[in-house]
Amino acid sequence: MFRVNVFDRDGQSSAVDAEEGLPLMFALREGGLPVEGTCGGTAGCGTCHVFVEDGWMAQLAQPQATELDMLQALENYDPARSRLSCQIEMGPQLDGLVVTLAPEEFV
Repeated sequence: MFRVNVFDRDGQSSAVDAEEGLPLMFALREGGLPVEGTCGGTAGCGTCHVFVEDGWMAQLAQPQATELDMLQALENYDPARSRLSCQIEMGPQLDGLVVTLAPEEFV
């Protein structure tokens, strides 16, 4: 298990445990955070959009074209920090990861 520090949409901080090899989205939902993931993790809806805090983006795998297409369609897209949590596979290099839930959007 790995610890992820999360800021919700109100700025409140909490921590969730994430399992190795699973998408961050699952840990966020199991931790009771309002992350929908309506597409089931296929990068097709944008409802699991998070902002990755400084210093952590280099630890993540590069986003695939499908994820980038979805992110770029979102109103709150930030090229320097935006990722879909369904596309962030948890591993040891992400223990202590810090993310902020992006504002809700409906695409």
